[in-house]
Amino acid sequence: MASGDDDDAANVRLIEDFRPRLREQIVVEQVLDHLHFIEPERRERIGQRARSEGNHAAVDLLVSEVTRRPHPAGWFRAFVDALLNSGCEHAADYMQANPPEPEAEAENDQCVKLIHLLSPSLVDMKTEEVCLHCHAEGLLTAEDAEIIETTTKNKGSRSGARELLRAIVRGRPGWFSKFLSILRETEHLHLYELTGGSPDCDKRASDEKMPSVKDEPTGKEESPAAADSCDGPQFMEISRTEEPGDEATDLYEGASTESRKLPDSSGPSQSDGTASVAAAKSPEKADIVLRDYQMDVARPALEGKNIIICLPTGSGKTRVAVYITKKHLEGRRAEGRSGKVVVLVNKIPLVEQHYSAEFLPFLKHTRKVERVSGDSQLKISFTEIVKKNDVIICTAQILENYLERSNTGEDEGVNLSDLTLIVIDECHHTQKGGVYNHIMMRYLKQKHKNRRLMKEQKKPTPLPQILGLTASPGVGGATKMEKAEEHILRICANLDASKIMTRSLGEHKKEPRKIMMNVEDRKEDPFGDVIKKIMNAIHAHAELSPTCDLGSQNYEQWVVQKERKAATEEDQKVRVCAEHLRQYSEGLNLSNTIRMRDAFSFLNKYNEEEIKRKTTIDEEQPIQITPTERFLFNLFKENKEELQKLAENPEYENDSLSKLRAKILQEFSSREAARGIIFTKTRRSAIALSQWIQENPKFADIGVKASHVIGGGDQSVVKPMTSAEQKDVLSKFRHGEVDLLIATTVAEEGLDIPACNFVIRYGLVTNEIAMIQAQGRGRAEDSSYTLVEVKNSGVAEKECVNEYRKNMMNKAIDKIRALHQPDYDKRIVEFQIQAIMEEKVRMVKKKQKGMKNENPSDATFSCRGCSKRVCTGEDIQIIENMHRVNVTTEFSELFIQRENTTLQERLLDYETNGFVACKDCGQRWGSMMFYRGIECPCLHVKNFVVAFNGKKISKCSKWSELAIKFSAFDYAEHAKRVAESSDDEET
Repeated sequence: MASGDDDDAANVRLIEDFRPRLREQIVVEQVLDHLHFIEPERRERIGQRARSEGNHAAVDLLVSEVTRRPHPAGWFRAFVDALLNSGCEHAADYMQANPPEPEAEAENDQCVKLIHLLSPSLVDMKTEEVCLHCHAEGLLTAEDAEIIETTTKNKGSRSGARELLRAIVRGRPGWFSKFLSILRETEHLHLYELTGGSPDCDKRASDEKMPSVKDEPTGKEESPAAADSCDGPQFMEISRTEEPGDEATDLYEGASTESRKLPDSSGPSQSDGTASVAAAKSPEKADIVLRDYQMDVARPALEGKNIIICLPTGSGKTRVAVYITKKHLEGRRAEGRSGKVVVLVNKIPLVEQHYSAEFLPFLKHTRKVERVSGDSQLKISFTEIVKKNDVIICTAQILENYLERSNTGEDEGVNLSDLTLIVIDECHHTQKGGVYNHIMMRYLKQKHKNRRLMKEQKKPTPLPQILGLTASPGVGGATKMEKAEEHILRICANLDASKIMTRSLGEHKKEPRKIMMNVEDRKEDPFGDVIKKIMNAIHAHAELSPTCDLGSQNYEQWVVQKERKAATEEDQKVRVCAEHLRQYSEGLNLSNTIRMRDAFSFLNKYNEEEIKRKTTIDEEQPIQITPTERFLFNLFKENKEELQKLAENPEYENDSLSKLRAKILQEFSSREAARGIIFTKTRRSAIALSQWIQENPKFADIGVKASHVIGGGDQSVVKPMTSAEQKDVLSKFRHGEVDLLIATTVAEEGLDIPACNFVIRYGLVTNEIAMIQAQGRGRAEDSSYTLVEVKNSGVAEKECVNEYRKNMMNKAIDKIRALHQPDYDKRIVEFQIQAIMEEKVRMVKKKQKGMKNENPSDATFSCRGCSKRVCTGEDIQIIENMHRVNVTTEFSELFIQRENTTLQERLLDYETNGFVACKDCGQRWGSMMFYRGIECPCLHVKNFVVAFNGKKISKCSKWSELAIKFSAFDYAEHAKRVAESSDDEET
């Protein structure tokens, strides 16, 4: 017995002595699968450590568990076998008292270091070819090769190369010379020479012994003998500073892209506390371990039922969906049937997020996973992508488009029967005619048609299982419990959910502290008074009499109505005055929200651009400036100096900014590592707040690193953020390069944002769904949720209403869950039949509207700025079923072309190339597109007054609001005309 204890003690000492080497050589995720004597929950904890803190930290925990007393019989032999079976033979050599000689060990360390330093160049290898040779030479196990092959396929050659480099440096000494030979054999001569091979050496030179540390020259200059030698790599002194975004591969620290945050992997650490054995290394090893509450809500879906999972933000809904997807596909495979899963999202950034951070890491080694969105670079048919992959993550509109194609017989398209599971993210949007609703309406129609087919003893059309995910279904504006229940039941009916699964998370989810910060009105507001004085002067000039407070929401609506009416009546005096009044109203709101200097800058820029719009490059035909426009320009000019002076006086700054400043300083001063989000209403205020924080030395002194993230849509006058820009900011926030994010509502829902200590809603309150989403961003311990009031925002009252609705929603969900299943099913069927009937009525109306399509020649378009007749609908053609263009010679004589300062590439085969404006008044008409080599003026209907048979339409801001079917753009015909025209010019 004593002898056994002595052996155990010796083995423990051996492991502890070589712990540093084991830390470098062991790949925890692979070894864990072979260590059956460690209890499952302890293995789970080690796996979680690997994912959250990296491989090194996990090895320490693994070693502690292996050496923990009491030792089960045969534990040491089992540990060694686990090392051998998981491809960690070099680590096993140390455990079997068979370590390499010191010289060989030092030489091997040099090789690893060299590969590490040169990895930015080595990742450009032909990965698949090199992998094949490395496997044949025994440098890679079959499992390693499979991982590299899958990574290369899913994430590209460079990512696969990183996996390859990680794997080969764990090999027994001697791997380096074989690797050099492989680089030479695979014609990577530049990499062969880079790693030390001489172009003049015989191939056998790469097999000779490398110089050891003691053989190396000690001086900075290399000896001539060493320079001329063909013996292995010539070690150079390489100085390299690694930045956070550096592409060097940490060869020991982590053997999988899931446990390391490499530059090409945007997967964040899991913040919801879900324990998981990190991502798969082979089909039988892919494992996701859910918490008890997650398994509870997943259970009906695992039985094949349609359900909605309703869990708070940050509690792992997406991870549950990945688990259900994995089990769904495994179950179908076990039954000998194929599976096809589509994950639908409602925002483009969510496609990449779900792909990189969730579905790909856990499914890539067993399933083909792909993502498609409007930003996707994949230019092959979506139908083909569905055929060739097991899991497809896409925006809902893409699936709807291809379902419609199949329905109309336009082409092959996609059918619901092709799919076996649809996951709908943020499923509370499955209502009010949204794209989710369109997809589910197809589902419900087929479901009820299947019932009829079964009664007729005919074969029904197979339908996919449905899984909905949401943090909050909301109450749809209900004020009574009955209506709240009805709202949630309608969402359940639309998703054909047999249950809505939710759970109080108790200790797993703590509500952040809620703080309300009320503000005081300015005692003096001379800046606002000057703006109001200007606005009243405009009222007098245009003979307008507002009946509401200047700057209020009611005032803005009143101004918009006046502008539309004036445009229709061709009253240019009132129309242009209303346009300016709208900007001054916005200026008033900005001065209450952000700095007065930001409000002044906005008004000054608007006036400068309007004046610039009235000047043209063509001096022969200057744009006309009307007396009203001259009056408006002079009015601002007369008050500009006073406004600028007042804007620089901090004495008159709004109290909201003071409260916000104090809150930010408090959060960053009282916490060791603070991280927070400020939600604000407009893009302009988000940008201005970000600049304010960056320019304030008080914030810099306490280490605040701020940035902003805004939406990508182009509806606003503020330049939108591209999806790449959004990803960059969120990545910096995730990795700590930014610790204070100022965001519009784009960051409230769905986007994966790390746990925050504090969330501030600055003058912004929408509905109870947004409130719950925003509160869910405060996931860290002792987090706070603060509302800062802004004048005219009414945040305090709205927040009280939202709290009431949130409580009503929770009670309504509890009542629905308490219903007997037959009663629940009955109500769901009633709502579904009602929805189908309402859809039929809508379709009839739509068909009737289509039959009443106006003749394009009956529609006339006049300039909104000067009422000049521009063209008829007959002159307009449509490109890509989306862009309305006018390429007639007559039209080209009516506009001037200006540079577009916010030029953005599009992801079709065209790009915007500037904008076109009225030659007479400078009113912008649209963009100049460069489509397949041809310039095409693309019109924006909101810039025109539209009339049918002489009757003007008062409101028309979208082309979809016009019942006109424009003719398709004939590219070949127009290209021919352009070519002939250019030939004539040359002659």
